[in-house]
Amino acid sequence: MNGTVFNGLDLVVIIAFAVGMILTVWYSMRKKNESGKDYFLSGRDANWLQIGSSIFSSNIGSEHLVGLAGAGFVTGMAMAHWEMHGWWIIILGWAFVPLYDRMKVFTMPEFLELRFSRGSRNVLSLLTMASLVLTKIAATIYAGDVVIRTLLNVDTVPVPFLGRIDVFWAIALGLAFTTGLYTIFGGMRVIMYTAVLQAPVLIFGSVCILYMGLHVLGHGSLIDGWHATLASVAASTWHGEGVHLVRSIRDPDWPWLAILPGSAIIGFWYWCTDQYIVQRVLAGKNQQESRRGSILAGFFKLTPVFIFLVPGMIAYALTKTPGVGFSTSGDAAYTSLVAQILPHGLRGMVACGMIVALMASLGSKFNASATLFTMDFYREWYPNASGKTEVIVGRIATAVIVFVGICWVLVIKNLHMPLYLYLQNVQGYLSPAIAVLFAGGVFWKRATAPAALISFVVGMVGGFGRLALDLIFRTDGDAVSKLKQDLYHGVITKADYAAGIAPIKAAHNAIMFDLWNIHWLYYCEGLFVLTAALMIIISLMTKAPDPKTIKYTWYGATPAEKAATRASWTAMDVVLSLIVVGCVVLFYIKFW
Repeated sequence: MNGTVFNGLDLVVIIAFAVGMILTVWYSMRKKNESGKDYFLSGRDANWLQIGSSIFSSNIGSEHLVGLAGAGFVTGMAMAHWEMHGWWIIILGWAFVPLYDRMKVFTMPEFLELRFSRGSRNVLSLLTMASLVLTKIAATIYAGDVVIRTLLNVDTVPVPFLGRIDVFWAIALGLAFTTGLYTIFGGMRVIMYTAVLQAPVLIFGSVCILYMGLHVLGHGSLIDGWHATLASVAASTWHGEGVHLVRSIRDPDWPWLAILPGSAIIGFWYWCTDQYIVQRVLAGKNQQESRRGSILAGFFKLTPVFIFLVPGMIAYALTKTPGVGFSTSGDAAYTSLVAQILPHGLRGMVACGMIVALMASLGSKFNASATLFTMDFYREWYPNASGKTEVIVGRIATAVIVFVGICWVLVIKNLHMPLYLYLQNVQGYLSPAIAVLFAGGVFWKRATAPAALISFVVGMVGGFGRLALDLIFRTDGDAVSKLKQDLYHGVITKADYAAGIAPIKAAHNAIMFDLWNIHWLYYCEGLFVLTAALMIIISLMTKAPDPKTIKYTWYGATPAEKAATRASWTAMDVVLSLIVVGCVVLFYIKFW
């Protein structure tokens, strides 16, 4: 392991962890996946510990190990809004779990077909698969490259018959192949089991990083280290607001009017309607297990600010502290802390936790994408296909998604923004339409199928349009640079003047740039308002929905179903949920 940050003790820990991982995968795969329910939802027999651990493990993938620490390094406390969304997970458990449990659906698009139409289901399936590839899958592979490259401290590796190649390709292919292999053959069950192994290791290791970082900064005093971190971050940001959640309306990057509503829109979509997350509660044995798993995940969700974002802030403070000798950059902040301040042995354990976290997160995304394709398209095309055939199709779909995800990583590598910010940007463009669709479908009985489809398509076009402009203006490359120049300045030819279209062409280019220049969270909010307005207006202009569809809304439970829901929770569930919400409120008060 020449050139790496590991020694022999780390190697022993890594081997032991790898053996434990292999045994866990083997144990979880002993039961065969005979049907779609087994393969995609782990047989719908997951308990609260598996559900809560899986939700948390799936969430703390690339966007946290690499992106969130990088965001803390660059922007301070700004991105903590997204990590204080434990209250949305509580809402998932109390408001949405009973509805999803009654429907017994495999996917969120399947729910939309019941509530609205097949068209809404198809559009959401396509959009969700696209967002999984554009954000979560590709970003996780990219994060794996950042993590492993930093830990191994190499840029190229020897490959038989090919000579030395960029380590990125070895990491991307190795990570995707290994994860894809056990996901293809193990399905959702193996993901749930590995999550239980990985979550406590990663949390423990991250707490150690937090402790060691503050200890070094404070010369032995954790309190002094915390004050030094806050002082360093405040000095580096606009008007010293880097340590605050709610910033001035004049803040160029994080004005409160953008970040408070915008992050809430994204949070509702992600935690209550996104297939990637909701698939975990769909796998629960019953409402009680699913709700308690959500409550557990809500508690887990209180930790990422402290174990991922704050270490990024600590890393920034360490780079500004004379005599420490610590160096890093944004997205490499967390891994650099592992490599430079943790003692050997613990360093190897945390590195294993990071890699397994990436693999667990990646496997969840592969499985979610395959579930959408198989259940929302293949089953519709071939309704009489056997359960075993659906499993085979799901495995093939997973392999294809692995390949597409690797290809999109090349785009992410050339973007000029931290990984976490890229992820939130894309989610900010794609989430408003989905949030309106589900909010209207679940909580408004008058919402109609035509209104849902039209508003959703308009919102999707607006989201992908802005994403396209982002890729144009933020990506390197000769062809892209020429396109940027055309859009910035407008290439007006003599023929344009002769045809009388020169002013129109120049105005068109200016409009595209102005659209891109709108703050991404303001764009998210504007798209949400536009989509909601279309939903309301078109619903009121079209025929009221069939009364039978009311049973697919929040108000449609029968007396027996209401009784079953009431029997599924206890006073302790309420108390624990309120504790999660209370912790979020206290955090906002402290860092307001």
